[in-house]
Amino acid sequence: MTTQAQAQAVRAYEQWLNSRVVDEAFKEELRNIANNESELTDRFYKELEFGTGGLRGVIGAGSNRINIYTIGKATQGLAVTLREQYESPSAVIAYDSRRFSPEFALEAALVLAGNGVKAYVFESLRPTPELSFAVRHLNAEAGIVITASHNPPEYNGYKVYGADGGQITPGMAAQVIEAIGQVASFEEILKLDRAEAEANGLLVWLGQEMDDAYTLAVAGVSQNPDIIREASNDYRIVFTPLHGTGNVPVRAVLHQLGFQHVDVVPEQELPDADFSTVTSPNPEEHAAFEIAIAQAKLSGADLILGTDPDADRMGAVIQDDQGAYFILSGNQSGALMVHYLLQSMKQKGTLPMNGAIIKTIVTSELGAAIASAYGMTVFNTLTGFKYIGEKMTQFEHTGEFEFIFGYEESYGYLAGSYARDKDAVIAAMLMAEAGAYYKAQGKTLYEVLQHLYTTYGYFAEKLETRTLKGIQGVQLIAGIMSTWRESAPSEVAGIELSKIEDFSLGLYDLPQENVLKFHLADGSWFCLRPSGTEPKIKMYFAVQGGAYEDAQLKISALTRDVMARIDAYIEDHSSS
Repeated sequence: MTTQAQAQAVRAYEQWLNSRVVDEAFKEELRNIANNESELTDRFYKELEFGTGGLRGVIGAGSNRINIYTIGKATQGLAVTLREQYESPSAVIAYDSRRFSPEFALEAALVLAGNGVKAYVFESLRPTPELSFAVRHLNAEAGIVITASHNPPEYNGYKVYGADGGQITPGMAAQVIEAIGQVASFEEILKLDRAEAEANGLLVWLGQEMDDAYTLAVAGVSQNPDIIREASNDYRIVFTPLHGTGNVPVRAVLHQLGFQHVDVVPEQELPDADFSTVTSPNPEEHAAFEIAIAQAKLSGADLILGTDPDADRMGAVIQDDQGAYFILSGNQSGALMVHYLLQSMKQKGTLPMNGAIIKTIVTSELGAAIASAYGMTVFNTLTGFKYIGEKMTQFEHTGEFEFIFGYEESYGYLAGSYARDKDAVIAAMLMAEAGAYYKAQGKTLYEVLQHLYTTYGYFAEKLETRTLKGIQGVQLIAGIMSTWRESAPSEVAGIELSKIEDFSLGLYDLPQENVLKFHLADGSWFCLRPSGTEPKIKMYFAVQGGAYEDAQLKISALTRDVMARIDAYIEDHSSS
């Protein structure tokens, strides 16, 4: 930590202690760290950064923490931006089951109201995709979700959405960031109290009516409702919302489609801000399914579904050819849904000539191969569902393509045009529907997946992450990216490096982003990308082999070589 950063932290710390706005409880929390130099510095050496999607950070007092004051400042910037662009703007606010989520949602609503922006707020926790739907349904100009998605319990966050229902793109984010920068102190934040905001019609509560409209929109994407209604009586599902917002909407949609055997994991059914039954409330983590798998073994369930705290990510578990439970990757689930949707639409004669599948640059090519075989156009976007949503809105305006499905390897999926963000609710519905549909034909989802591999090739993917916290972590991640950007090896795992794509240069008319993708001569690739929401760097790997064993050998060799180089860099450049 530099002396300059420490001095800056001390100045910011003293400003908080001397502020007329910061309440006594926060000041007492700060007095308790007065002699802890490293903690004080980490809390104040910078302001919590508003990225392209919003804020995410550890809960607590301080400028580099998420709290009602950093929420208020961000909302003041958003409100000013909205007032500059619209005559009578409104925004919708939703929140999940994390600590202080209701309080942060109300704080944002009252700051919006203080700036003359009407705030529609859900009366209790709701999934992120329902927020996206509600923004569009109410013709609002913006949306806010209080969530840290699948981060650990000590985190919360603040995501901002635009008028199309998608997360704001870099252009609008830059305007909001500039407006936030104009807020010199908390005293400049405009805010009404709750009673005044309600009396003036600037705070409106949303409930069951919006839920019903959302459920209807999701169920409307069902491909084979009559067949599913008949087949669902013989299809058993175990579902875990992992203590989050998915419990009510997922069950509502499955019930509407006629599924009669949906057993919720009781230990993980109710909201729990500590996520006490899991190490991480993330369906990408296999350990998150341990309790659900144990329950499924007792009931003989065909399918296990899991959603993350704000229900925008969905993970699925199926039975393999030996009857053991097999956790699908995000790429595998996405490929199964692409196949089911396109096959169903072709059979019904509803497959459009100009249909489009959208995926991210780090997502497997299996889904793309399936889509191409059905004559669909495949689009690649940068990582982040906001880019998929942006592409959907372009199609809506131009009519050149008809959106069918969008997905990313990190368990995010969307079908239908009712929202502009990934939706675990519709993903759970489609996986359940596909499972019941194929079971009625005497097939399991595992058998369908193996058929896809034999038809289109054995694709294998892997994700590695390294968590590097604090200022040193930021420097290490920057150093890794710089090293690979400037002096990449000529070969990796014995295969020649054939092409490097540096997306910080704005390739293919995509926005500039700090991502490097390396292509090898045998068609394999790997990608380096710093996380935008966590102190991590992510490494994505993908290969294609002639057989399962071939693909596994390739992915192992590729991963081992790249990670050995990255871990060596971290060890060499880490200070003790």
